[in-house]
Amino acid sequence: MDQFRIVTDPVANSVAVSAIFAVLPLLTLFVLLGALRMRAWLAGVISLVVSLLVAIIVYSMPVGQALLSATEGATFGFFPILWIVINAIWVYNLTVVSGHFDVLRRSMARVSPDMRIQAIIVAFCFGALLEALAGFGTPVAVTVVMLMALGFPPVRAAAVALIANTAPVAFGALATPIVTLGTVTSGAADDPRLNTDTLGAMVGRQTPLLAVIVPLILVAVIDGRRGMRQTWPAAIVAGVVFAGAQFAASNYISVPLTDIIASLLSAASVVLLLRVWRPAEIPPLHVDAEAETETVPASAATQATRGYHGDQGGDVPQGDGRDGQDGREGSQNGTAGEAYGQKIDPPGEIAKAYAPYLIIIVLFSITNIGVIKEALAKEPWTVVFGWPGLHVLSASGKPVSSTNFTLGWVPAAGTLMIVAGILTAIVLRVSAGRAIKAYGETYVTLRHAIVTVMAVLALAYVMNQSGQTNTLGAFLAMAGGFFVFLSSILGWIGVAVTGSDTSSNALFGALQVQTATKAGLDPVLLAAANSSGGVLGKMISPQNLAIAASAVGMAGREGDIFRRVVGWSLVLLLIMCVLVTLQGTPVLDWMVPAK
Repeated sequence: MDQFRIVTDPVANSVAVSAIFAVLPLLTLFVLLGALRMRAWLAGVISLVVSLLVAIIVYSMPVGQALLSATEGATFGFFPILWIVINAIWVYNLTVVSGHFDVLRRSMARVSPDMRIQAIIVAFCFGALLEALAGFGTPVAVTVVMLMALGFPPVRAAAVALIANTAPVAFGALATPIVTLGTVTSGAADDPRLNTDTLGAMVGRQTPLLAVIVPLILVAVIDGRRGMRQTWPAAIVAGVVFAGAQFAASNYISVPLTDIIASLLSAASVVLLLRVWRPAEIPPLHVDAEAETETVPASAATQATRGYHGDQGGDVPQGDGRDGQDGREGSQNGTAGEAYGQKIDPPGEIAKAYAPYLIIIVLFSITNIGVIKEALAKEPWTVVFGWPGLHVLSASGKPVSSTNFTLGWVPAAGTLMIVAGILTAIVLRVSAGRAIKAYGETYVTLRHAIVTVMAVLALAYVMNQSGQTNTLGAFLAMAGGFFVFLSSILGWIGVAVTGSDTSSNALFGALQVQTATKAGLDPVLLAAANSSGGVLGKMISPQNLAIAASAVGMAGREGDIFRRVVGWSLVLLLIMCVLVTLQGTPVLDWMVPAK
């Protein structure tokens, strides 16, 4: 029976020299994606091959063990990761084909005629809800079209959508990044806190700070100082309520439900505020914005609703131009009044438009009840088994826990989303045939994303189980306590290159933990910092920039959008680095969950 024991310094008994080889798979991925602009799925596959070669040739990992490690990672990439994403996007697609997505956005547009308030509701609140359910580029692709339909100029719409897609990212797609982080770090150190619940709680003590700031940034981007002066009450209410709900949900209710709860409460708080308060002035920003020099085809927004290139090189499904139940194509380039004011939807249809999200909340709430959650975590609903034929020992000679695979086929978030999809189809009166067709179309649309995510997770597992991650961790530990400040930057780089907080956590989660262990730092703090810092790289990642540019009809002019958002990305990253550093000192170490 093949068996492999991890060695940290396989080359010349030197960690530094070994690190040169251990970093090759990551360098390959970054160069192919960042410099050569290769399709993400192909870059992922090539980088996986490089990691296998390094594992076999440099680390002397048996070929069979290396390949089995890759298959385990790829399988985990599909279940539960892609299982969540695919089924969540299917639920969203059902709202599109039924016409209720347009009902939903019209109801949002009627909340306020002020474009600054609309940006908070659409880009921040509703974008967070889309991130909670689907993630992987969907929020940017959808909200940027909605903003253009409300009268926003192209580049400004793209910038607002990208900046808004920050605070909720770590808990996106029903906390897929946190689930991934918990899995890849569970065996990286002897710390019982390295699990989804505790890591989610820690992230929930970092990203709420971003939630407070981001709505203010949005109104500043739209209308400068005047916007902040006139609409700060709405921005503060939206941000503070979202932050409080994100903290409470991630720490005390449910990590997967975090963004759903936060986004809905934030939107509701703004709606209630508008009953007693209105901005002193509602400037015609769609007129002022005409001074911007973009030249966009008249049909850009309409074209954008037919589909975009999504996260990780896949395609994100979008609307089909339906205008309510009758399928008529609505205006995509007018003001809010032109686009939505001419049609008033019946209360029953509006209730149906919000029904899918209520269904999801109820389902997840039920399965998170203590007794039910404990029952579903046991056989036959959840099965834990050693990956067949894979035998890896740690440097100390103990079996690594990452070779155990957890198949929670019933309590998995993706399975619950299937149930939610069936109930949604019934409520929205989508026929079984059309629902099944939409499900198949979702797989086709996400085909590139599926390959990419499976390849990146396979890469992460090979690096972790061959010892490459251990080597990099030992090398980075030489930075000592200063690594606390750098940990968020590492996550930021990972997302900026891969376009995904999930992928960044898969690549660097175990590395952060191992570095923390060797440097005498808190592994939970650094693992969470990887995810929290990573969300700020989302707005400058080539994949998201391409999504935004395609949505506004400016493909090829991603640089214009990049210049609008890169400064905000760096400022927010610096704030996160300072927060994490303080959490690593006696000043704020009380915020880190105790052992």
